[in-house]
Amino acid sequence: MTEVSHSGVDDVPEGMEKIRYDDQTVRLFVFATIFWGIVGMAVGVIIALQLVVPETNFHKYFTFGRLRPVHTNAVIFAFAGNAIFAAVYYSTQRLVKARMASDLLSKIHFWGWQSIIVAAAITLPLGFTQTKEYAELEWPIAIAIAVIWIVFAVNFFWTLKNRREKHLYVALWFYIASIITVAVLHVVNNLVIPVGWLESYSIFSGVHDAMVQWWYGHNAVAFVLTTPFLGLMYYFLPKAANRPIFSYKLSIAHFWSLTFIYIWAGPHHLHYTSLPEWAATMGMVFSVMLWMPSWGGMINGLFTLRGAWDKVRKQPELKFFVAGITFYGMATFEGPMMSVKIVNSLSHYTDWTIAHVHSAALGWNGFMTFGMIYWLLPKLWKTKLWSKALANAHFWLALVGILLYVIAMYSAGITQGLMWRAFDESGNLMYDNFMETVTAILPMYWVRLVGGTLYLVATCLAVVNLYMTIRKSKEEGRDLSDPVALVPVPAWKHKDDEEAPEGADGTVDPAEGGERQPRWDDWLYSIQEKVKHGWHRALEGWALMFTILTLIAILIGSVVGIVPLFTMKSTVPEIESVQPYTPLEWEGRDIYIAEGCHVCHSQMVRPLVSEIERYRDYSKPGEDIYEYPFLWGSKRTGPDLARVGGKYNHAWHALHFKDPQAIEPDSIMPAYPWLFEDELDLSRTSRKLRALQRLGVPYSDEEVDNAEELARTQAEQIARELGSQNPDFAGLENKDVIALIAYLQRLGTDIKTDEGDQ
Repeated sequence: MTEVSHSGVDDVPEGMEKIRYDDQTVRLFVFATIFWGIVGMAVGVIIALQLVVPETNFHKYFTFGRLRPVHTNAVIFAFAGNAIFAAVYYSTQRLVKARMASDLLSKIHFWGWQSIIVAAAITLPLGFTQTKEYAELEWPIAIAIAVIWIVFAVNFFWTLKNRREKHLYVALWFYIASIITVAVLHVVNNLVIPVGWLESYSIFSGVHDAMVQWWYGHNAVAFVLTTPFLGLMYYFLPKAANRPIFSYKLSIAHFWSLTFIYIWAGPHHLHYTSLPEWAATMGMVFSVMLWMPSWGGMINGLFTLRGAWDKVRKQPELKFFVAGITFYGMATFEGPMMSVKIVNSLSHYTDWTIAHVHSAALGWNGFMTFGMIYWLLPKLWKTKLWSKALANAHFWLALVGILLYVIAMYSAGITQGLMWRAFDESGNLMYDNFMETVTAILPMYWVRLVGGTLYLVATCLAVVNLYMTIRKSKEEGRDLSDPVALVPVPAWKHKDDEEAPEGADGTVDPAEGGERQPRWDDWLYSIQEKVKHGWHRALEGWALMFTILTLIAILIGSVVGIVPLFTMKSTVPEIESVQPYTPLEWEGRDIYIAEGCHVCHSQMVRPLVSEIERYRDYSKPGEDIYEYPFLWGSKRTGPDLARVGGKYNHAWHALHFKDPQAIEPDSIMPAYPWLFEDELDLSRTSRKLRALQRLGVPYSDEEVDNAEELARTQAEQIARELGSQNPDFAGLENKDVIALIAYLQRLGTDIKTDEGDQ
């Protein structure tokens, strides 16, 4: 194939045809990748600062709880997402020797995706969230994501249909798996009942919701942050090194084993929770198995550079690729290790998990993204990279930054886990006060802040290089019109052509080139012809079947892992004493979610001796049957709240919201003064209870119809008790703080604990 950088190819040789690739869409996605990368990392630095300087939670809409999902969504779906699309649009056209099928669909995809990101950046700080990890966006935005993803999928698969290269290269395999699986994950995990334009309740509750969420959450990491980046690796690494991929057979084993195994592993996020033991064990077994295909991919990447290390020294993009693949190897060894139950009992809910996800997101995804961008810049703007020295500075500064970050968080996480479970010689918790663990890790939080800032500064160097490269291209007058490629006319697409090559379709006589008579065993010879270079080589020429088999591979684990949980009633035994929340408590729960309290506090006491000693009796599956959505949490920046009901009086909670440092001088929790100012809105309470009633929550029609009145009555009672406990908090019956107190005082009070009926 011959590719030129201008549109002036008029003489097309016989047997060749001219293709114009769409690189403008790729440029747009590169711009978006860099822009949203800066935004996502800047928000990350801000929330890291908020964890060491609580006063920087300076506004209702800019607290840690509200900004943290902005950070994760910006890094995953804006930064990494746009990088994926840039890679797919650039490499797919070259691999299949065809322009993307529809310029209109490409534009809709780009602008639609950016609009979704903007909607997320607006709604999440406003408190509109489903709470689910990596799936926080409310239902109208979730529908928009589905629509834009379908647009992307149609454009991609339509392009495959138009391809001039019969066989699908390995990068395309990973793109296919990503597109298909993300669609399935997104649709199932976002099944909700709306109760307003930006409010809804999941159709799943408690244990079931947790299982579906982490089937989604783990595989969002797999098929958004892993498989498409492996496709990126398989295309851009050989291109940058000018060497073939190390092993074709290893790439086959890597793809199919990874695609099949990954989908089973989600339950390992729920060890020692209310999830049935068989499900968690299944997740652990498949997680450990993931180590082999993951390292197969790492080996395939790194071994591609055998004998090319001099190029690595000279080319900054190869430095990024090598570091990125190395981080991939580290993360995919650590992930299976953390899925082992004994390790998970220490690591879960700690900053160890934060270190793990950042070594993957900023080490693997970040470095692969920047490697791709530095390789693409000269190709897209038809000039040399403005400064290799600046790119090298970016690499080393980012590497130091991410190492500082993850080492600090590994130290913090192990410190937390060990302190939480430590007992003294008398058999009592050595660190009974949760704040002791917080103060112990604060120095590490400062190091994390420094590391994150260095990574952000390094990314700003990429912005400078991008800007100056574009400026250089303009000064040189480079022609940025669609590049033209001359490719051979694909004979395999012309089965009825009289001049089709011998053996192309079985209609040409090998001896004379004339028509031959059909035979009863032609089908057998046809199969032999297709598989003579191997069964997988034949499959690569059959895009539809390849896609169907990929879908089957991911559906097997999904169905086997999830369906039994819904069909076996014994997995969630009912507890007679567990009753639905009152209308006021539901409103308090929604305020709790809007403020992002679930980001820092779990509601799941695990059956570990240290947790039972600290938080009282462990959580039961039947406790959460009315939890829409579940709130088990994934990180304890503060203590678990599953048993907090009745532990403190109303005045303690009110003061804790007003001035946390008055309760604990070293607390890093922000103050929430607006809870005492914002009017309690009960206008939608009946609508919420009606939706929950449809989901099976046993509210009577009378309770639903009188929800607002019932909530007002309970609010007045709590306000009177609060005022009697502390006159400074009198007269708050119409404020949000009352509903939040009502919710917290209810937690864990429906069941018996070691201390008796609560």
